[in-house]
Amino acid sequence: MSYLFEPLTLRGTTIRNRVWVSPMCQYSSRDGRPSDWHLVHLGAFAQGGAGLVMSEATAVSPEGRISPQDAGIWNDEQAADYRRINDFVRGQGATTGIQLAHAGRKASTRAPWLGRGYVPVEEGGWQTVGASPIGYSDWPAPRELTAEELSEHPRLWAEAARRALDAGYEVAEIHAAHGYLLHQFLSPLTNRRTDAYGGDLAGRSRLLLEVVDAVREVWPDDQPLFVRLSATDWVSGGLDVADTAEVATLLAGRGVDLVDVSSGGNSPDQQITVEPGYQVPFAARIRQTSGLPVGAVGLITEPQQAEKILADGEADAVFLARELLRDPHWAQRAAETLGADTYWPDQYLRARP
Repeated sequence: MSYLFEPLTLRGTTIRNRVWVSPMCQYSSRDGRPSDWHLVHLGAFAQGGAGLVMSEATAVSPEGRISPQDAGIWNDEQAADYRRINDFVRGQGATTGIQLAHAGRKASTRAPWLGRGYVPVEEGGWQTVGASPIGYSDWPAPRELTAEELSEHPRLWAEAARRALDAGYEVAEIHAAHGYLLHQFLSPLTNRRTDAYGGDLAGRSRLLLEVVDAVREVWPDDQPLFVRLSATDWVSGGLDVADTAEVATLLAGRGVDLVDVSSGGNSPDQQITVEPGYQVPFAARIRQTSGLPVGAVGLITEPQQAEKILADGEADAVFLARELLRDPHWAQRAAETLGADTYWPDQYLRARP
């Protein structure tokens, strides 16, 4: 049996294999609501044999969207639109997941094909918020969130999680990576607060832990909760893998079931050496330190490469992103390469090797 095609059970949820779809923004929502594009986009991965199909970063509030075209789940009408997508994904035997997110100071930006940059209020953008009034690159500085606002913030995430559950999601992931709001609190580069939400790592991780507690309270005991972390800022003086491993250890005691390990995104000054599997050592470190299962992501493109990551105990699953955009049937191709068996829809069986 291939490691890549062995099922993984977390709590009471069994995922059919370890080929997982990484959340990928599509910039194709209107008023936060998904469209036919999302049905076809996510449905194709389920048809292609992926085990977990994770929806894109989905904002817990309107100002939490990365762009005006981003997905949201801050009202019940949005949640209702996800049901048919999830019904289709589950109908193909895949597990449905959602990444709950708030972009913080990196919100109110343009879709990549529109020249990616800050969208001013007069053009449909909005005032961003953050841990501290420090702008990203040359974008306007965010408004610093008050302590009173922060005390209410976990409720936004919990309400979004409740809607996600009603919409048929089986896995929830809290996005605390890539320079978005919760990462902004974790990193000393973007958190200069002097109150209980700043200072040392305990203070900087406080909001994340409060959000995790609030979501775990409404998320069923038999369904897993993930957190995505950026292991390092790739900037001197920023968050590093030792800090992140410590945070992951705290998460292990708060009902988190897996850490989705990525890196970077918080500073335009980051210096990243990109090569195949370049983030896998971070995943392995966090797995060893925290004792939690981890997902590895980042330039994982070949079946043998993914299989080796799991066989060597560096991760418990692999998240694929751009490689799945190029080939939504990557899991079926990988199964053939590795001599394993995986799902094919009845309608496609005549094409099965």
